[in-house]
Amino acid sequence: MTANPPDVTGYDPDSRDAQPEGSLETLIARIEAEIRELQFPGFSLDDSLNLGLLLVELGKERGLPIAIDITKGEQLLFHVALPGATPDNGHWIRAKKRTAARYEVPSLLVGLRARLSGGRIEDNAWFDQALYAAHGGSFPLYVTGVGAVATVTVSGLPQLQDHDLVVEALRDILRSAGAE
Repeated sequence: MTANPPDVTGYDPDSRDAQPEGSLETLIARIEAEIRELQFPGFSLDDSLNLGLLLVELGKERGLPIAIDITKGEQLLFHVALPGATPDNGHWIRAKKRTAARYEVPSLLVGLRARLSGGRIEDNAWFDQALYAAHGGSFPLYVTGVGAVATVTVSGLPQLQDHDLVVEALRDILRSAGAE
Protein backbone atom coordinates (compact mmCIF):
# COMPACT_ATOMS: atom_id res chain seq x y z
CA MET A 1 0.00 0.00 0.00
CA THR A 2 1.33 3.40 -0.87
CA ALA A 3 0.60 6.94 0.18
CA ASN A 4 1.28 8.32 -3.28
CA PRO A 5 2.19 6.73 -6.58
CA PRO A 6 5.96 6.31 -6.86
CA ASP A 7 7.90 8.79 -8.95
CA VAL A 8 9.42 6.49 -11.57
CA THR A 9 11.85 9.12 -12.81
CA GLY A 10 12.99 10.42 -9.44
CA TYR A 11 15.54 9.37 -6.88
CA ASP A 12 14.62 6.31 -4.80
CA PRO A 13 16.53 6.31 -1.49
CA ASP A 14 15.57 2.68 -0.89
CA SER A 15 17.06 1.40 -4.16
CA ARG A 16 20.60 0.13 -4.57
CA ASP A 17 20.24 0.39 -8.36
CA ALA A 18 21.76 3.17 -10.44
CA GLN A 19 19.70 6.35 -10.13
CA PRO A 20 18.76 8.82 -12.89
CA GLU A 21 21.36 11.53 -13.42
CA GLY A 22 20.67 14.59 -11.28
CA SER A 23 17.74 12.96 -9.46
CA LEU A 24 19.41 13.12 -6.03
CA GLU A 25 20.08 16.85 -6.41
CA THR A 26 16.51 17.39 -7.64
CA LEU A 27 15.04 15.60 -4.62
CA ILE A 28 17.26 17.57 -2.23
CA ALA A 29 16.16 20.84 -3.86
CA ARG A 30 12.50 19.76 -3.58
CA ILE A 31 12.84 19.06 0.15
CA GLU A 32 14.69 22.34 0.75
CA ALA A 33 11.79 24.13 -1.00
CA GLU A 34 9.31 22.25 1.23
CA ILE A 35 11.15 23.56 4.30
CA ARG A 36 10.77 27.14 3.06
CA GLU A 37 7.10 26.56 2.15
CA LEU A 38 5.86 24.67 5.20
CA GLN A 39 6.15 27.29 7.94
CA PHE A 40 3.50 27.87 10.61
CA PRO A 41 2.75 31.36 11.97
CA GLY A 42 2.62 29.64 15.40
CA PHE A 43 2.19 26.04 16.55
CA SER A 44 -0.29 25.21 19.32
CA LEU A 45 -1.61 22.03 20.92
CA ASP A 46 -4.73 22.44 18.77
CA ASP A 47 -2.52 22.57 15.66
CA SER A 48 -0.85 19.36 16.82
CA LEU A 49 -4.18 17.62 17.30
CA ASN A 50 -5.50 18.81 13.93
CA LEU A 51 -2.34 17.64 12.14
CA GLY A 52 -2.37 14.28 13.90
CA LEU A 53 -6.06 13.69 13.16
CA LEU A 54 -5.55 14.63 9.50
CA LEU A 55 -2.76 12.07 9.23
CA VAL A 56 -5.04 9.46 10.87
CA GLU A 57 -7.79 10.32 8.38
CA LEU A 58 -5.44 10.04 5.39
CA GLY A 59 -4.01 6.78 6.73
CA LYS A 60 -7.41 5.22 7.36
CA GLU A 61 -8.85 6.33 3.99
CA ARG A 62 -5.89 4.72 2.20
CA GLY A 63 -5.55 1.67 4.46
CA LEU A 64 -1.97 2.61 5.37
CA PRO A 65 -0.18 0.54 8.06
CA ILE A 66 1.41 3.55 9.75
CA ALA A 67 2.25 4.96 13.15
CA ILE A 68 2.10 8.73 13.66
CA ASP A 69 3.91 10.88 16.22
CA ILE A 70 4.08 14.57 17.01
CA THR A 71 6.59 15.60 19.67
CA LYS A 72 7.75 18.96 21.05
CA GLY A 73 11.04 18.54 22.91
CA GLU A 74 10.31 15.89 25.52
CA GLN A 75 6.53 16.41 25.33
CA LEU A 76 4.54 13.82 23.38
CA LEU A 77 1.70 15.74 21.72
CA PHE A 78 0.14 13.01 19.56
CA HIS A 79 0.85 9.33 18.96
CA VAL A 80 -1.20 6.59 17.31
CA ALA A 81 -0.70 3.31 15.48
CA LEU A 82 -3.15 2.39 12.74
CA PRO A 83 -4.04 -1.20 11.81
CA GLY A 84 -1.03 -2.92 10.26
CA ALA A 85 1.57 -0.84 12.11
CA THR A 86 4.09 -2.92 14.06
CA PRO A 87 6.18 -2.41 17.20
CA ASP A 88 9.16 -1.71 14.91
CA ASN A 89 7.45 1.50 13.81
CA GLY A 90 7.99 2.85 17.33
CA HIS A 91 11.75 2.35 17.00
CA TRP A 92 11.78 4.04 13.58
CA ILE A 93 9.72 6.97 14.88
CA ARG A 94 12.09 7.56 17.80
CA ALA A 95 15.20 7.35 15.58
CA LYS A 96 13.82 9.52 12.77
CA LYS A 97 12.46 12.22 15.07
CA ARG A 98 15.80 12.39 16.94
CA THR A 99 17.49 12.99 13.58
CA ALA A 100 15.02 15.69 12.51
CA ALA A 101 15.24 17.40 15.91
CA ARG A 102 19.05 17.27 16.06
CA TYR A 103 19.66 18.61 12.55
CA GLU A 104 16.47 20.73 12.35
CA VAL A 105 15.74 19.46 8.84
CA PRO A 106 13.65 16.53 7.62
CA SER A 107 15.21 13.17 8.44
CA LEU A 108 15.19 12.24 4.74
CA LEU A 109 17.26 15.32 3.87
CA VAL A 110 19.97 14.33 6.36
CA GLY A 111 20.44 11.01 4.58
CA LEU A 112 20.24 12.47 1.08
CA ARG A 113 22.83 15.17 1.74
CA ALA A 114 25.28 12.52 2.89
CA ARG A 115 24.77 10.65 -0.38
CA LEU A 116 25.91 13.66 -2.39
CA SER A 117 29.48 12.67 -1.58
CA GLY A 118 28.78 9.12 -2.69
CA GLY A 119 28.35 7.58 0.75
CA ARG A 120 25.77 7.08 3.43
CA ILE A 121 25.67 8.86 6.77
CA GLU A 122 25.17 5.44 8.39
CA ASP A 123 28.68 4.45 7.26
CA ASN A 124 30.26 7.08 9.56
CA ALA A 125 31.37 5.70 12.94
CA TRP A 126 30.04 8.78 14.73
CA PHE A 127 26.46 8.20 13.45
CA ASP A 128 24.81 6.00 16.10
CA GLN A 129 22.15 3.96 14.30
CA ALA A 130 20.75 2.81 17.63
CA LEU A 131 19.68 6.42 18.25
CA TYR A 132 19.30 8.05 14.82
CA ALA A 133 17.85 7.18 11.42
CA ALA A 134 18.45 9.32 8.34
CA HIS A 135 15.36 7.90 6.64
CA GLY A 136 12.29 9.75 5.43
CA GLY A 137 9.26 10.35 7.58
CA SER A 138 10.14 12.96 10.19
CA PHE A 139 9.70 16.64 9.43
CA PRO A 140 10.43 19.50 11.83
CA LEU A 141 7.49 21.80 12.48
CA TYR A 142 8.81 25.26 11.70
CA VAL A 143 7.41 28.54 13.03
CA THR A 144 8.22 31.54 10.88
CA GLY A 145 10.91 33.67 12.51
CA VAL A 146 11.52 31.04 15.21
CA GLY A 147 12.66 27.83 13.50
CA ALA A 148 11.96 24.21 14.37
CA VAL A 149 9.72 23.83 17.43
CA ALA A 150 8.53 20.21 17.17
CA THR A 151 8.55 17.19 14.86
CA VAL A 152 5.87 15.21 13.04
CA THR A 153 6.82 11.65 12.12
CA VAL A 154 5.22 8.83 10.13
CA SER A 155 6.55 5.29 9.96
CA GLY A 156 5.29 2.24 8.10
CA LEU A 157 5.78 2.96 4.41
CA PRO A 158 8.88 3.18 2.23
CA GLN A 159 10.78 6.24 3.43
CA LEU A 160 9.97 8.58 0.55
CA GLN A 161 6.27 7.76 0.94
CA ASP A 162 6.45 8.41 4.70
CA HIS A 163 7.99 11.81 3.91
CA ASP A 164 5.47 12.65 1.19
CA LEU A 165 2.51 11.78 3.41
CA VAL A 166 3.77 14.16 6.11
CA VAL A 167 4.30 16.92 3.52
CA GLU A 168 0.81 16.38 2.10
CA ALA A 169 -0.73 16.73 5.57
CA LEU A 170 1.34 19.82 6.40
CA ARG A 171 0.24 21.48 3.16
CA ASP A 172 -3.42 20.67 3.88
CA ILE A 173 -3.21 21.99 7.46
CA LEU A 174 -1.46 25.19 6.43
CA ARG A 175 -3.88 25.73 3.53
CA SER A 176 -6.85 25.25 5.92
CA ALA A 177 -5.34 27.66 8.45
CA GLY A 178 -4.84 30.26 5.72
CA ALA A 179 -8.48 29.96 4.64
CA GLU A 180 -9.81 30.75 8.12
